[in-house]
Amino acid sequence: NAMSFRGREYSRCSLFMEIEKGELMPLPAKRYEVKRYAQATVHKNSHVYFGKDKHYYSVPYRHIGKQVKLVYTDSIVEIYHKHERFAVHTRNRKKYGYTTLADHMPSHHRFISEWSSEKFIDWASDIGGHCKGYIIAILEKKQHPEQSYKSCLGVLHLAKKYGRERLDGACRRAAEYGAYNYNMVERILKKGWDQIDEGIDGDMEMPEHNNIRGGKYYE
Repeated sequence: NAMSFRGREYSRCSLFMEIEKGELMPLPAKRYEVKRYAQATVHKNSHVYFGKDKHYYSVPYRHIGKQVKLVYTDSIVEIYHKHERFAVHTRNRKKYGYTTLADHMPSHHRFISEWSSEKFIDWASDIGGHCKGYIIAILEKKQHPEQSYKSCLGVLHLAKKYGRERLDGACRRAAEYGAYNYNMVERILKKGWDQIDEGIDGDMEMPEHNNIRGGKYYE
């Protein structure tokens, strides 16, 4: 590059320094990332579900019910509606976790939608006292109550299949296990654990739990 062209007094290097170097722009501050796309619907809890990572991201509550586009890279997730970007989050790969901005939440703006904590608690009260306490506990375990709405809805809908009395008993049993989620209540109802008399000793199948070692541990 420093060698002069034949019959000329300049080289590639001298031409670069004289003409091109001053026209160059700085490199981007952030490394380029490939963008990919996905579609989603804004749920009534003001979140969208990103299926690739099985993770939920919040969007402003005014967009509830809308079809949106997710533009994601290895590091961020952007959410658009009609070419307008209204949310951007650092990508989180925690399965079934929530990434939430408080300003996006209906409760932060005192906005009441079809889903609300009060409505779920009132619904649970009609089923029974144990169910009410269980729903309250689910709501209190999340930083934002909207993050629990889908679990609450799933639990309460079990009354249609199993009846109010059994669901209330299943909530009592799940609370005794210290497990506050839809999967545990459904499992209790399927196995009939809610109908087991506490005063009767017998072989009862225990729920799956990381802290249960099993008999082989003591052999």
